[in-house]
Amino acid sequence: MGPSDVGAAPHHVTDQLPLFELASPAPDDPSVAALAAVHAEAAAIAAGLPPEIRFGTSSWSFPGWKGLVYSGAVTSSTIAKGGLREYARHPLLRTVGIDRSYYAPIPVEDLRRYADQLPDGFRCCTKAPAGVTALTLGPPGSGMVNPDFLSAGRLISELLEPFALAFSAHTGPFILEFPPFPRDRKLEAEDFLARLDSFLERLPRDFEYAVELRDRRLLTPAYRAVLARHRVAHTYNYWSAMPPPSAQAAIVPLEDLPFTVVRLLLRPGTWYQDQRERFHPFNAIVEPDEAMRDAVVELSDRALTRGRKVWVLVNNKAEGSSPLTIMALAQRLAARRRAAGA
Repeated sequence: MGPSDVGAAPHHVTDQLPLFELASPAPDDPSVAALAAVHAEAAAIAAGLPPEIRFGTSSWSFPGWKGLVYSGAVTSSTIAKGGLREYARHPLLRTVGIDRSYYAPIPVEDLRRYADQLPDGFRCCTKAPAGVTALTLGPPGSGMVNPDFLSAGRLISELLEPFALAFSAHTGPFILEFPPFPRDRKLEAEDFLARLDSFLERLPRDFEYAVELRDRRLLTPAYRAVLARHRVAHTYNYWSAMPPPSAQAAIVPLEDLPFTVVRLLLRPGTWYQDQRERFHPFNAIVEPDEAMRDAVVELSDRALTRGRKVWVLVNNKAEGSSPLTIMALAQRLAARRRAAGA
């Protein structure tokens, strides 16, 4: 995941523009009719799903989604600033990932601008700062130990307090993504879990949290016990170097956790830049992954049957176009529940 995937401008860009909406498309713009057809199909699928499941994309600023999520003349910049309003009109997009917070704090003014574009009940999944979840700082191999690794104080001041002030009505789970530890700075699983346990103990209970691992060594029964103790969710991720979500669920059963988060990022064995180049501009399914779809539908149905809330976030790099992947997943889940009489 890189800065180009964040839902708004990278951290080095100062955004002080006033509120605005995307420009209205011309009446004869074909993207208007295309988007209306998408909304009609999505609404029919959504009618067969319970409100406890929320599908969304990892971020939202992709002009290639014209006719799928947006209409009219759109650019990455205009969507990043004003696209959430149109994004949230899609009947199946009931959450979205905010990745920008991973790279730098989000100004309160920007949070208020996001909130102004969202309807009541729409909640976002936000990534915790890398300054809290990364063991080292700087480029790979630099060996600079992060003094704020698992600092509850920094997470509270940099993320939780601004969200409580300006975005509380639209705040869903905070995703605590732990990148792989550098080879020269390995942290043993026992040490990591002890520090994670202490960190989670210090977090305020006003919010929901979900841990995402990128190192399979850490996925153990002891990790499961730490999450259960603090009522924190595990993120069942589909990512290069992790076992598939179904294998993760065998170690960390979703029944133990208060809610379920699934993040579909990269097919195991593939890499971010390769998939980005193959799938751009993200307006079509390039590489459908039936095994992934089946696993997500099975996990989601299992969680819903047990009364859990489910959050499913999809990246373009999973199959080529996250809005289209969501349509396929939602349709398959609705059909499964209909067949079961759910």
